[in-house]
Amino acid sequence: MFTEKLLKVLITGATGFTGSFVVTRMLEQGNAKIRCFVRPQSDLSSLPKDQIELAYGDLNQPETLRQALLGIDILVNLASLGFGHAPQIVAATQAAGVKRAIFMSTTAIFTTLNAASKHVRVAAEATIQSSSLDYTILRPTMIYGNKRDRNMVRLINYLQRWPVIPVFGRGTHLQQPVYVDDLARAVVRIIDEPRTFRQNYNLPGQMALTYNQVISTICHQLQRKVYRLHMPTQPVIRLLLLVERFGLRPPLKAEQIMRLNEDKAFDYSEASRDFDYQPLSFSEGIRQEMLSLGLYPNPMNEQSHVR
Repeated sequence: MFTEKLLKVLITGATGFTGSFVVTRMLEQGNAKIRCFVRPQSDLSSLPKDQIELAYGDLNQPETLRQALLGIDILVNLASLGFGHAPQIVAATQAAGVKRAIFMSTTAIFTTLNAASKHVRVAAEATIQSSSLDYTILRPTMIYGNKRDRNMVRLINYLQRWPVIPVFGRGTHLQQPVYVDDLARAVVRIIDEPRTFRQNYNLPGQMALTYNQVISTICHQLQRKVYRLHMPTQPVIRLLLLVERFGLRPPLKAEQIMRLNEDKAFDYSEASRDFDYQPLSFSEGIRQEMLSLGLYPNPMNEQSHVR
């Protein structure tokens, strides 16, 4: 919740998928002066350059971040915590005298898989939590929302093109994708909200769905009949691991299939309590994504078109 004071906010990761939505929502709020920390080679086409200030630098050069933080009230770090920069970011923030900081993490830290990035992200959160900052850590699930999401847009394109989709396993494991604008609104709401200081929040979509239900929902919106071809997971995983071991890059990685076969459902009652987090349903969110892609989703609430 914004105070009446005009806040000076530095955003890292502003040129990214989520970052562009956060910048837009924060400008609409009108209570913050925004400075975006960007690399010299960054694509700035998603940013309204006439409404923001740019600070050039690189997270691999912590002094450039410290300089960008001078005169700033709040850091909003949307840059990935999966590359090991958390200690430098925290140190630069504290050295610049900035007390309040928001960090975008991920619910992927709860995966049961032995993913390399998990350990980096867990360590990053520990660094933030042991600091003296008035931090808030936000953990979104799989983020979707437009052509830049790298997740649902691929599934939409596939289902729009092909009559059959392979499903590895039963397709009954849960996932809870979150619409990107729900995250942007969450950042704006907590920007200077004391109840969220030194707290962590999971930010999923409205409700968990099975992978089968995700496919059905998209096909319903596309008004297409697509058949699911269920395949055993273990033989496919073993084959993909073998292919990857030889240095080849298959279109689908073994880890992706393993992730699809673990439950990823999360409670967001604490976020609802502290800052009225009310995410969209997947049906409405995916409808918004299709509209952004120039598609015309089904307006009727009919039965699924997937067999």
